[in-house]
Amino acid sequence: MIMRKSVMLVSLVILGCATNQPPLSNREAGALTGAALGAGLGAIVGNQTGDRGAGAVIGGAAGLLGGALVGGALDAQEQRLRDLEERQFEQDRYRYERRRYEDIDRGYERGRYYRDPYTGRQYYDPYDRRGY
Repeated sequence: MIMRKSVMLVSLVILGCATNQPPLSNREAGALTGAALGAGLGAIVGNQTGDRGAGAVIGGAAGLLGGALVGGALDAQEQRLRDLEERQFEQDRYRYERRRYEDIDRGYERGRYYRDPYTGRQYYDPYDRRGY
């Protein structure tokens, strides 16, 4: 009987780890973690007061709510950072294109020959040495 339960438990754990689901968001992960921790702590406190079940339910609900709130705040912060990175990328791309067109107007283009102002010789510069 004990062997059968252990095999079932191990198979459930393996099946739970082998899913094709997308990863959990911070809100979902926080809700699950908070519910599990809250239920555990609620059961401990409920055992001291005489009703483990009610303590686990109350603690699980409170942990679920708290974990979801914290996870939602983390999701919002990650979204703000992604938006900021996207805006920064667009600004950098605009700055790069503007400098590139200014250089083309002056006769310089990346990967072309340029004249060394000190020696007067022409060199081929395949790399970007103008800071963009």
